[in-house]
Amino acid sequence: MNNAHYLARSLHAVWHPCTQMKTHEWLPLKPIASAQGVWLYDFEGKRYLDAISSWWVNLFGHGNARINAALKDQLDRLEHVILAGFTHEPAIELAEKLSALTNNKLGHCFFASDGSSAVEIALKMSVHFWRNSGKPGKNKIVCLEGSYHGETAGALSISDLGLYKDAYTALLRETVTVPSPDARGARAGESAAQCAERAAAALENWLAQHAGETAALIVEPLVQCATGMAMYDPLYLRRAREICSRHGVHLIADEIAVGFGRTGTMLACEQAGITPDFLCLSKGITGGYLPLSVVLTRDEVYAAFYDDEIARGFLHSHSYTGNALACRAALASLAIFAEDDVIANNREKSRQITRLATPLAEDDRISNFRNRGMIWAFDVQTSDVHFAGKVFATGLEHGVLLRPIGNTVYFMPPYVISLDEAAFLVEQTSAVLNQVLRESA
Repeated sequence: MNNAHYLARSLHAVWHPCTQMKTHEWLPLKPIASAQGVWLYDFEGKRYLDAISSWWVNLFGHGNARINAALKDQLDRLEHVILAGFTHEPAIELAEKLSALTNNKLGHCFFASDGSSAVEIALKMSVHFWRNSGKPGKNKIVCLEGSYHGETAGALSISDLGLYKDAYTALLRETVTVPSPDARGARAGESAAQCAERAAAALENWLAQHAGETAALIVEPLVQCATGMAMYDPLYLRRAREICSRHGVHLIADEIAVGFGRTGTMLACEQAGITPDFLCLSKGITGGYLPLSVVLTRDEVYAAFYDDEIARGFLHSHSYTGNALACRAALASLAIFAEDDVIANNREKSRQITRLATPLAEDDRISNFRNRGMIWAFDVQTSDVHFAGKVFATGLEHGVLLRPIGNTVYFMPPYVISLDEAAFLVEQTSAVLNQVLRESA
């Protein structure tokens, strides 16, 4: 069968995510037959470099032999069992290893299925903690301008991207937003750290007046991804931790997109030397193989739910909570980090890829070229409202999968990308921009 066969079937039967389906009248939908390393292959043999790790999840390449082997071994023993009243080795071992990533400061791990669910859990835990502590009025959540935390009702409520939430305001609760430390918002002569300090001062001012009604502040540490890879100085996290602690407000770190080495350290919060009250992880946790998310939290939070009264317990559940196969994939992924010294190797690879990307950084049509760890982004000067779709379509013609956010083009490739493959990505991205901007002029 060729691409056209699967394209027709998919358009008829599958409602694709984050998509205005009518755009597929002109924007190509690509059926993928197989994948290996950083490459996706369609049914006609054409390959595409997966520059976005298939929505930021694939860390160690498609068809990774070690993760494959771990899953095959687990499949012969236990695929899944209810985690209410039962437990199993992969869930226990994974919870222990994830806690160790926080120096065991976050010692309690609650499993879920996806990033949005993890955020929902953290929100519910925070508000329920204050209720169990005799402070039911502490139930507001504060988020950053331009934030994105998922698309379930609670997570969407504390996101600040109107495109995703405006249609659902009747379902959502009102949320407070405070200024983002996005370094692109620095004033003339202001450093990224000074921009972060100014945003922290705004947070301080708000909590000074409203801490009594505020349960938590939620942040995406170091990079606000869905708003256009907005990067900021770690100083903001240090100040936010200090301010939240002083005012008795929880700090929720949404590391769903930026955890597991993506920003240059295993956890983004490490770069600020802080520990949040709740840590949300997902996406890369299984190396891109299976849905899984977790929320880690402190002893004092766990203790507030530990009681003879059932209603004081955390009565949240998912049918596939702690799925054995997903946990085993995550353990295999963590083993690769340890065995291959991935974090150190990525730091050197990041420097080399940044050098390879110099032609993009020096392009007069591009502004705010930025890099943190294994994320690169830049903003393209264009008024074309169809820019993102055109770059996606043209990129496929050139053998690269790019998915811009507005006029922000970014790379978030699997960590196994070679320098030759990175050079190809930069070269083809430059060609794509030339074609799209020329045709849009």
